[in-house]
Amino acid sequence: MNWLTNFVRPKIQQLVRPKEVPENLWKKCPACGQMIFHRELEKNLEVCTHCDHHMRLPVKKRLEALFDDGEYKRIELPKAPEDPLKFRDLKRYNDRIKDARYKTGEQDAIIVAHGSIGGVRTVIAAFDFSFMGGSMGVAVGEGIVAAAELAVLQDAPLIVIPASGGARMQEGILSLMQMARTTVAVDKVKDAGLPYIVLLTDPTTGGVTASFAMLGDIHVSEPGAVIGFAGARVIESTIRETLPEGFQRAEYLREHGMVDTVVHRHHLKDKLANILNLLINRGPAGQVVPFERKGVFGTGETATAETKPAGKAEATPAAKAEPAKTPDQEVAETAAPADEDARPIDAAPAETPKKEPAEAGEPSEPKKG
Repeated sequence: MNWLTNFVRPKIQQLVRPKEVPENLWKKCPACGQMIFHRELEKNLEVCTHCDHHMRLPVKKRLEALFDDGEYKRIELPKAPEDPLKFRDLKRYNDRIKDARYKTGEQDAIIVAHGSIGGVRTVIAAFDFSFMGGSMGVAVGEGIVAAAELAVLQDAPLIVIPASGGARMQEGILSLMQMARTTVAVDKVKDAGLPYIVLLTDPTTGGVTASFAMLGDIHVSEPGAVIGFAGARVIESTIRETLPEGFQRAEYLREHGMVDTVVHRHHLKDKLANILNLLINRGPAGQVVPFERKGVFGTGETATAETKPAGKAEATPAAKAEPAKTPDQEVAETAAPADEDARPIDAAPAETPKKEPAEAGEPSEPKKG
């Protein structure tokens, strides 16, 4: 009996028992609701294969997709004070940081790396939204400053990729001060004559939008990204009006001039490489083709490829066809009376002088017989 209970029954139950399917094998698209296999979604850079909706891409995957051959080097960021205000709500701030570091394996919500994009040496500061919503605290401010200083040191353009809900409320006024710090850091890059490009991703809101995220020389965005300061529901409840369709989306901001271009995630690397090459390598965009000189400025003459001496105008076809005149013909034409038909149309006919009648006492001309 023990043999049947301890050996046979578990074997049978193992064969009949339904297999447990891991929860992360399939992912549901938030836009169209279709289920997508996780490997297919990762291969497509977290873009829905059915509706082309752009989901949030992990920061490391994004860096691999942008840098040439997926190779880049990270820099060590300066350490910032942890929990300077000893903040506590439902959970201690220190505990929240520890949980975020355990889940993401990162020290904070920003990664600074450098490499090449399209052959151009570039520095990138990318936000990690999975770390407390990419909120900006003192550590994130230190990361932006370090990225700007590295760009100036390497004489390389700076690209910032925000994905943040705004300032980190657990750090209070210290997080708000990072808005001014990051703005000054970006100005140093611009003062050095280096390009500063912002790649806006979903979401970019709050204090991040109100500071360095809107100061780029060029603003590039992914399709459908939410970009704004306050949330749409907060704005609607404040102004008590219905917002237009697509409000605070990348396409809406492009139509109103706040975003320069909206680029599909698959074409981001090529687009950024093209922009960087145009801004860094300021030579001619295409091949310079020499052309023949057609004329000389300031003269009415038109020369062919062979330059002709001045004063020797080329004879017209009509002049070439007319035969040369002999000296006798030129004298005869000069002596011949002018034809009346050659007179201009509006010219009045020549008047003959009239003779006035003879006054009394003056002899008149005798009449001929």
